[in-house]
Amino acid sequence: MTPDRPDTVRAERPAHRVAVVGDVAGHLDELRTELRRLGADGGTGRLPDDLTIIQVGDLVHRGPASDAVVALVDGYLTHQPTQWVQLVGNHEAQYLRDPVFDWPERISDRSRDTLRRWWAGGQMRVATCVGADAESFLITHAGVTAGFWRGTLGAPSSAEQAATTINSLIGTDDGALFRAGTMLHGRRRARSAGPVWAATAAELLPGWLATTLPFSQIHGHDSIFDWQRRRFRSADDSADDLARLTVLDEEAKHESTVLAGGRIIGIDPGHGGRPHTPWRAWEIRPRRAQAVPGVGGSGI
Repeated sequence: MTPDRPDTVRAERPAHRVAVVGDVAGHLDELRTELRRLGADGGTGRLPDDLTIIQVGDLVHRGPASDAVVALVDGYLTHQPTQWVQLVGNHEAQYLRDPVFDWPERISDRSRDTLRRWWAGGQMRVATCVGADAESFLITHAGVTAGFWRGTLGAPSSAEQAATTINSLIGTDDGALFRAGTMLHGRRRARSAGPVWAATAAELLPGWLATTLPFSQIHGHDSIFDWQRRRFRSADDSADDLARLTVLDEEAKHESTVLAGGRIIGIDPGHGGRPHTPWRAWEIRPRRAQAVPGVGGSGI
């Protein structure tokens, strides 16, 4: 029987660590190297007991080893299922529903079947959350836009409520979950784009400028800062304001935009055919135990 996946990741002891890993994009060696840095066994790859990994999706495409990445993650979901939380990205979605864009690389039938098994069995979700003292984080692939939060989710006040509501839409309103905007349709922006497709500079961040964040967020997918060209992406007249509110971490490839009520943290390292180094996971070290249950199973 496939274990239920929690909507909420909790720390059951003060020493527990949560590491949120950005887009892997088919780069097996990069993923293994980062897991070893976080404490995974150099030989077996086993995660240490005090570590939970949340991976934000886009495991596949671009890099040379998508099938091997899927196989590695499948091992964790099989043998250490309470320590690996897998979220869906728009590149995995290509194999879960009718493809919505052309991509020159294809994964193997075996990897496709593995992704479908995760999705059908609840081992791959759209959202999760982590609480750490005064700050809680909603974690999705592309982030939750203000329009989606208000119009589709009903303006939940906590990250836990948001994650639960988002995951309840799986199989009941996939159209909302996979709603795309400028990333897929070019210039047509959708300020209520879904958490798998929202474009950071055009849809995610601008919408929150005029609305107080109810909780902080962590996302992958893309970034407001173009790490390759060394410049902020400009979508509209809010670009300068967002740049002033954003703190960059070059070594980790993280960007943190501080807004009223919280912050939105982007952790996509921007891997292409070659990895974009250096980069790191975003690490959360809760200072006290959390006891927030997840729908469909207890939190980790």
